Amino acid sequence: MLATAYPTAYPTIDSLPLAFGMIMAVIGLVFYTQGLPGKFWRRFYAVLPGIVLCCFIPATLNSLGIFADDIGAKIYGFTATYLLPASLLLMTLSMDVPKILGLGWKAIAMFFAASIAIMISGPISLGLAKWVAPEMFADDMLWRGFSAVAGSWIGGAANQAAMKELFDVSDDLFGMMILVDTTNASLWLLAILIMAKHSDKIDRLLKADSSSIDKVVKAVESYERDHARPATLNDLMVMFGLCFAMVGVAHFVGGQIADAFAPYAWAVQYSFASAFFWMVVIITLIGVIFSFTKIRRLDHVGASKIGTVFIFVLIAAIGMQINLAGIVSQWRLLLIGLVWMSLHVVIIFTVARLIRAPFFFLAVGSNANTGGASSAPIVATAFHPSLAPVGVFLGILGYAVGTFGGYISTQLMRLVVG
Repeated sequence: MLATAYPTAYPTIDSLPLAFGMIMAVIGLVFYTQGLPGKFWRRFYAVLPGIVLCCFIPATLNSLGIFADDIGAKIYGFTATYLLPASLLLMTLSMDVPKILGLGWKAIAMFFAASIAIMISGPISLGLAKWVAPEMFADDMLWRGFSAVAGSWIGGAANQAAMKELFDVSDDLFGMMILVDTTNASLWLLAILIMAKHSDKIDRLLKADSSSIDKVVKAVESYERDHARPATLNDLMVMFGLCFAMVGVAHFVGGQIADAFAPYAWAVQYSFASAFFWMVVIITLIGVIFSFTKIRRLDHVGASKIGTVFIFVLIAAIGMQINLAGIVSQWRLLLIGLVWMSLHVVIIFTVARLIRAPFFFLAVGSNANTGGASSAPIVATAFHPSLAPVGVFLGILGYAVGTFGGYISTQLMRLVVG
């Protein structure tokens, strides 16, 4: 129902089902319009990605006072407890490690070069910011906040949410970090798509041999043709049953491990006493192990797509807790993010030139980190439509290493500015 008191000019919704229905309607509307063929919508979403709208439309509603104070927290509590680990499992179990290795060592090298570049560029950027504006670092909130950027740029939205919980990032600061993340990642994505049209010239500058790309195209086309199939009710029930059973196991075991570390101060400092940390680690490891078994076949019927659905619900729930007031005053945070992304780009171009990797591997490897499985296929398709699964493979690999890489990068940031 609607509350009888109106702290703003808008009615405040205190009905949990109605609020949840609203954010699901937002997600559905975003994806509906994103799939329309018109030039307007293609251009609109090229500038403003759907993931941004799925977060900031609920954030705008919350900032206007549409939702009651505790509604967002309740919905986010459910999504973080159940949907976040479920999405991590469904993303990681679909990895085809042999197939990824079959892309050639340069593809994997560029992916991990991009991951490492992000891990070290963050601490460098924050170090430079502290040197220029030390007053920004009066407390420990900034390095905690930028943990969300590290988690997203190495992995994806699920890893970003994991960093939020792990390092206790406030909702308002997390909203700023989503802005830093999406603004800079979208600029880099736009640059990649523009450069993809001139990949031959860039390959010549990098002195790269791109003949391996043709082999990848044939391998991917064969894989897609041989494995894709419609999902049955049995497939979906097995998938959901196994997924949430493992979520329960990860929560229980994670809690037991955290309790064992709780008496040690150093363990508390490095989050080893966090049940959430161990839950995320365990569910990710389970997913990786599953990827080497027949369970990985669940992705043939849409496991990673369902994981993506969970992620977008999670993002919308996060948006419900964000207050957008004051974002304009945080231009310095956007600048730190720009420096971070610029350093990342310089490092990966340097590595690509040293190992003579094709621009395709650089672009997809980088975006598999900064954009994740949602946009890496878009980048791959810009080179050739049949290469989209390559982006998916590397994007999923990003989910697998995102939490670990984000954690390491955050600890480095803590050491630099803490």
